[in-house]
Amino acid sequence: MSILETISSPEDIKKLGEAELSELCREVRAFLVESTSKTGGHLSSNLGVVELTVAIHRVFDTSRDRLLFDVGHQSYVHKILTGRREQFGSLRALGGLSGFPKPAESVHDAFVAGHASSAVSTALGMARARTLLGETYNVIAVVGDGALTGGLTYEGLCDAGDSDEPLIVILNDNGMSINENVGAMARYLARKRLRHGYIAFKNWYRRFTKRFPGGQWLYNVSHRLKQAVKEAIFNCSMFEDMGFTYIGPVDGHNLKQLTAALKIARDTQGPALVHVITKKGKGYQFAEANPDAFHGVKSFDPETGVIPASGECFSAVFGEELCRLAGEDGRVLAVTAAMPSGTGLTEFARTYPRRFFDVGICEGHAASMAGGAAHQGCVPVFAVYSTFLQRSYDMLLQDVCLGNEHVVLAVDRAGLSGEDGETHQGSMDVSFLTSMPHMTVWSPASFAELRDMLRRAVQEEAGPVAVRYPKGAEGRYTAGGAAPAVRLREGGGFTLVTYGISVNTALEAAETLRERGIFVDLIKLGRIKPLDLGLVEDSVRRTGRLLVLEEAVAEGCIGQQLAAALEGRGVPLRALILKNLGDRFIPHGSVEELRRLCGIDAGSVAEAVVANLGSISDTGDADGKDET
Repeated sequence: MSILETISSPEDIKKLGEAELSELCREVRAFLVESTSKTGGHLSSNLGVVELTVAIHRVFDTSRDRLLFDVGHQSYVHKILTGRREQFGSLRALGGLSGFPKPAESVHDAFVAGHASSAVSTALGMARARTLLGETYNVIAVVGDGALTGGLTYEGLCDAGDSDEPLIVILNDNGMSINENVGAMARYLARKRLRHGYIAFKNWYRRFTKRFPGGQWLYNVSHRLKQAVKEAIFNCSMFEDMGFTYIGPVDGHNLKQLTAALKIARDTQGPALVHVITKKGKGYQFAEANPDAFHGVKSFDPETGVIPASGECFSAVFGEELCRLAGEDGRVLAVTAAMPSGTGLTEFARTYPRRFFDVGICEGHAASMAGGAAHQGCVPVFAVYSTFLQRSYDMLLQDVCLGNEHVVLAVDRAGLSGEDGETHQGSMDVSFLTSMPHMTVWSPASFAELRDMLRRAVQEEAGPVAVRYPKGAEGRYTAGGAAPAVRLREGGGFTLVTYGISVNTALEAAETLRERGIFVDLIKLGRIKPLDLGLVEDSVRRTGRLLVLEEAVAEGCIGQQLAAALEGRGVPLRALILKNLGDRFIPHGSVEELRRLCGIDAGSVAEAVVANLGSISDTGDADGKDET
């Protein structure tokens, strides 16, 4: 039996010797590679935190102590060591193990996390609640250096450093954002700082100097001298200036050093920051050589590291078309928030490096910067996932829409995005974008429409424009154009309205209904703000029945907006069916499974029409028109 197979809880880790711990780390890495090669998931980041996670469970009790991960996708090792190893075959599958921390899964998961830069703030809230309620437990936030590109992390650090709350921030520095400390003196002082005696003396000296007149002055002078020497060697004074006890840098793959550092942090009075140096993809040569490719992967060959090529997708089509537009107009620039490859901008960055801006995990800053660039005459295109666009809501309102600036939002992963679950579904953008004054919103259903609508958004529109498109490939509908609305099928039984990729579901439902003798008017909206009511009003006046299909939350959805607009025009409605995601967060699973779960698959749409009609006698004429 392997050592990993004997680990059913963190208590088992505490019983292992040094050699056994090293073997456990090796086995965890092998398990991660083998398991993720079948299920897909986030691999590189988890390979980099194996020793760190083991050390955390050696020092702390996460059934009581609160452990938070920022962003959360690096929690696989934590899950493996807290009794969920046997569930990894269901990782990110409907009803299976989540790819992010989830308290509903285990007492060891402290908080749901899926977006970056919030862990320090959440941890401080927990620490303050602990103190106010007179309880005793540790609070630990594991923060990647990428999260330090987000302003919210600094807001949390500033408040935490000034709080005097016992709180531990572990900075997981994988060398991609923060410069490595070098030199023999730096290594020597790092070893000294990892000794309990150093921290104990530091705390005693601070208390001692406050006991007599002039002691505070003496402490301040000696502290400034120490800071000057240390800053010349470590470049780490920022954290101590914020009020943290800085511990490190620590070799993130040395269990002995990690354990010592975490014990010192645990015993420190007040906030402490442990600086850990790790290697992303550690222990798997293909991930070490190309950590970005193995950051978030689908199934792959673990022996060769070969990741099957994906087919053409909306993100790639967007990137290609934006490159063409940039070639035609020197004012076009691209902005992304730490997602150049995910949003299809890799080639743009190579071709137009002076017009490409990756601002880090700062969606709010990206929106405001784009507003400023547009105000001065450029045409900024901000490519961002729908779920992350939520983080820039206020800046879109204040710095883009208020001034009616011509900023183009390329909203990727709009609608259901699948296996990453609640924190990553693109379910909110329809409601909040269509509520913004001056905003125009296009929703292409095909690659050709994406090209045409993006071109129109960049070259013809004025003011803020959003072009929202889904993750992955297009469906059977491949037509082009940038029409506000188009009728795809004609029939008098029911009016069926949809937009975006949902048109494929609607076409399938229309065919099912046709086989049953029910002919529907199928209208696809290309633009969802402002709404062009011409075709919809004409159809509903004939059918009296309206079904609106969309991958968006219920409140503020297009179905609600259409119903209100039709009522305002005095259009009678005998039946109104809104098929959407409802008022809830959508779990992880495949997109097709989630559509069935939410009742927005073709079968559910067809059955809703049949149930409403009650019989096939009132189905309208038998003429059908297909313009797909």
